[in-house]
Amino acid sequence: MPTARKPPVSDLNALLKGLSKARIEFILVGGVAAVVQGAPVTTFDLDIVHRQTDANIQKLMKFLESVEAIQRRPDDKVLNPDERDLRGKGHLLLTTCFGALDILGVIEKGLGFDELLPSTVEIEFKGHNVHVLNLETMVALKRGAAIPEEQYRLQIYEETLRMKNENGDKV
Repeated sequence: MPTARKPPVSDLNALLKGLSKARIEFILVGGVAAVVQGAPVTTFDLDIVHRQTDANIQKLMKFLESVEAIQRRPDDKVLNPDERDLRGKGHLLLTTCFGALDILGVIEKGLGFDELLPSTVEIEFKGHNVHVLNLETMVALKRGAAIPEEQYRLQIYEETLRMKNENGDKV
């Protein structure tokens, strides 16, 4: 039985580039989505919500194999991601050769890819367009969060949004 490998040094740019290059349909959410919109936060994983079509899940599975993805677990058991994991509403927390990747079926309020897509902005990243959950929606979804870390981030997101609005979207 294989043993869990040591976590790699994070290269979230490589993960994002790989997902884009593989033409996987996803929305960037979480800390990296906030960072690309000017929020001064630190994050150590890449969070995405993926479109749950057969074709997209096949592309995602192929990509996960190419980055040696395994599930992050508190024990040493090594579990590879499974297609079934990508079809549900849950979260698949992975370690890859480039760092942590969290694939989410839905986020707060049960919102999935199709519901979130109208609330995204497109950014150009290394020659690819990436859908990023807009800061306004991130703020709205974080309001009422019970986790202290989320309340802290909410304050940062709100201030970043306020500054963007004051400066005409330039932070």
